[in-house]
Amino acid sequence: MMAEITQYVTLGIASELLAVPVERVREILESQPLSRLPHAPPWFLGMIDVRGQGVPVVDLRVKLGFDAGEDTENTRIIVLEARMEGHELTLGLKTDRVFEVTPLDDTDLEPPPRVGAGWRPEFIVGIGRRNGAFVTVLALDHLFASTEVALIAPAEMDSGVGDIKSGAS
Repeated sequence: MMAEITQYVTLGIASELLAVPVERVREILESQPLSRLPHAPPWFLGMIDVRGQGVPVVDLRVKLGFDAGEDTENTRIIVLEARMEGHELTLGLKTDRVFEVTPLDDTDLEPPPRVGAGWRPEFIVGIGRRNGAFVTVLALDHLFASTEVALIAPAEMDSGVGDIKSGAS
């Protein structure tokens, strides 16, 4: 019996090649206007409407510590599912470009390097290769598990919401 090969959506930010598992991706959209929200962190760009559902959009460049970039005709928003605190969360990731749906050259990923304090290796599942180039496979659930994401999580995940709904103070 042959092992199932994982497919990835490969994408680019700056000059880097990244990937997310294709089974987490709902759709890929062209760049579009966003409804900004007040006092949002720099990586949270705002909301878009996707088939009647409000979807928060994260600037992947900024979230990963890269400088913000200008939109081009290649800019895309990848709408995907992430898990946070046991709940599914639909998010949009603004990327510079999307390349393809593909397997990586090898099914085994190298673990993220351990280079000391000051960076977040838990955001990375591992390092693969595609046509000989390094591909960083993102750990979506870890990338969006920090307390910062509570700003864009569904209201049911906020423990104080139940008190508001019931009228308790």
